[in-house]
Amino acid sequence: MTSIILLSVFGIINLFVGFMKSKRILLPLALLFLLVVFGANILNWDNTQSYFNNMLTIDNYAVAFTGVMVLTTMLLLPFSQNYVEEANENLAEFYSLLLFALVGGVMMVSYENLLMLFIGIEVLSIAMYVLAGSRKGSLRSNEASLKYFLMGAFFTGILLFGIVLIYGATGTFNITEIGDAQRATDGVTNTMFLLGLLLLVIGISFKISAAPFHFWTPDVYEGAPTLFTSFMSTVVKTAGVAAFFKLLWNAFPLASDWFPTIIAITVLTLVVGNIGAAVQKSAKRMLAYSSISHAGYMLMALVAFNQSSDSSIFFYSISYAAATVAAFGVLQYVSSQRGGETFEAFNGLGKTNPLLAFAMTVSMLSLAGIPLTAGFFGKFFVFSAVVQDPNLMWLIIVAVILAAVGIYYYFKVVIAMYMQPAGNHARVQVGSFASFMLIFISVLTILLGIVPGLVSDLI
Repeated sequence: MTSIILLSVFGIINLFVGFMKSKRILLPLALLFLLVVFGANILNWDNTQSYFNNMLTIDNYAVAFTGVMVLTTMLLLPFSQNYVEEANENLAEFYSLLLFALVGGVMMVSYENLLMLFIGIEVLSIAMYVLAGSRKGSLRSNEASLKYFLMGAFFTGILLFGIVLIYGATGTFNITEIGDAQRATDGVTNTMFLLGLLLLVIGISFKISAAPFHFWTPDVYEGAPTLFTSFMSTVVKTAGVAAFFKLLWNAFPLASDWFPTIIAITVLTLVVGNIGAAVQKSAKRMLAYSSISHAGYMLMALVAFNQSSDSSIFFYSISYAAATVAAFGVLQYVSSQRGGETFEAFNGLGKTNPLLAFAMTVSMLSLAGIPLTAGFFGKFFVFSAVVQDPNLMWLIIVAVILAAVGIYYYFKVVIAMYMQPAGNHARVQVGSFASFMLIFISVLTILLGIVPGLVSDLI
């Protein structure tokens, strides 16, 4: 609860600071705010507390995933330096909306009541609708915002309808009481309950861009400013998957009711994400489809549905977020200074900008799941959770085959950077703060690939 209060207060304070003539104080101030929130969040470890008549519970699960989301935001903010240098008049609003979006994310990993889950999703989504269309002079940005809003509103209705049906079938919004009601039926559930569960699954699947509810993702990710695309593909996905697992684990413990649907969504997400990414010519659209595929890998932990699921989601979220923030950070500088988001824009980057090329390479290797990177152990822990059920060995085989497809499209970027001539491309200018952050993320990715136990045992 402390994190929610601090994020809300800091978001409001940041808006007032925005009235100052100089915008340069806003970035360090936002980072300071997030650092305070991160520290306050850690203090809640092993100190479970419930609020609002048990509608919200701050336990170790909530603290862990709140920490991931706050840390991810801290990692991506330095890449907003160009907004500071351009003295963007909306900079204060951008940072405040990110802070408010985090409030929704914290609610999504802390809820004990379906209404609180709904509120958290809406707080997060509304902020993202605005940020997706923040580049007012761009038709792509306007299209992204409109498409995201219309599709989001439609699936919000589906989600809300599912919540209503679950309440009608069980008489409660509390997820623990819903789980008790499901157990009391001895596996015999009525049509209203099953339909409500299906609508809940559809609504949350949209939020994490799982197939076949992914169709908004490539266009929205491509049209939104790269900084906010990075936030959507990391923080929003982390909150969504963590909320999804908590919902299934507590409210629907009898997996037989939802297992066929979830496993079908998982396989379809893996196929669509990897095959879709492999045929893209735009690096940004490739990363958009890549985010879909990684939603599929995280959903595998839900399919496993055992004591290892939460820890595997936790580690995967950290490894995926670090690599994705670095990838979008490099893409932002390359696209803005080389005038394109295609793979050709990365030609010769290894010679003109060795640091950017190194950070992008580490990021691509991690996303591909290559050993000695955090992404390798992210996939390893997810596969380890799934392999505990011998009947799911076929799912691991499918995931490994599609991961091999992932190596193909991730290495397109690496090949362009090191094996293609730079041509007329000049050196990409990068600020010292962003350079430091790229080094930090690269070291973190490699460190977690060598010593994964640093964070894998926290939850």
